[in-house]
Amino acid sequence: MLFVLRMLALAVHFVLAGMLGLLIGVWRPFNPDNSRLCARLYALPGLWLLGLKVHAEARSLLEHRHACVIIANHQSNYDLYVLGRVVPPRTVSIGKKSLKWIPFFGQLYWLAGNVLLDRSNPLKAKQAMLTTTDTLRHRDTSIWVFPEGTRNLGQGLQPFKKGAFQMAIAAGVPIIPVCASNYVQRMRLNRWHSGRVLIRSLPAIATAGMSMDELPRLIEDCRAQMLHCIDAMDRQLAADDAA
Repeated sequence: MLFVLRMLALAVHFVLAGMLGLLIGVWRPFNPDNSRLCARLYALPGLWLLGLKVHAEARSLLEHRHACVIIANHQSNYDLYVLGRVVPPRTVSIGKKSLKWIPFFGQLYWLAGNVLLDRSNPLKAKQAMLTTTDTLRHRDTSIWVFPEGTRNLGQGLQPFKKGAFQMAIAAGVPIIPVCASNYVQRMRLNRWHSGRVLIRSLPAIATAGMSMDELPRLIEDCRAQMLHCIDAMDRQLAADDAA
């Protein structure tokens, strides 16, 4: 019963937050800080409705003052609420073109300056990637990317696609990994306190001076660091539960 009530309340919240976010987008269209404000609109009430307790250690992300590429593990649609807690100022993201058809959310996503990628059209996808490189270099705006390219549904970190890392090298900006503990299979949405989630950002990884020949090593290094961090957080939560 609690699960059903939560889903109904979350659906109402999703629509209301979308409407308010759309007003922000219309008031100041394509402002790069719209994404942070809208992320908080969804995240803070959403986490309360879900009964999730999130503890974030994200100093390396939130105190970084220049453009960067942010990479994070992508577990489920609940990431909107979980990771929305730590979206820094002047940050936009890359999403599928199909997002624009979601009522309210799709329109505010576009007005927030996020990049809609048409994966079915390689030419348009390449043009969009060039636009993000220009954004990183000249607009002091960071890009948030889920390098797995799809939700992993709590089954572990999937192989990374190249796009985020190519952007970082092309623009010469650092990469900041953001890791969330595996929460999807731990959530108990029929309980009042449905679970705990840990979020940690890792130190920035420099790409200045790198060539595309170093791309495989960069991807491997970032993924290895994230795997280690996620595993450590999962072990910490398991130990806390046992205690």
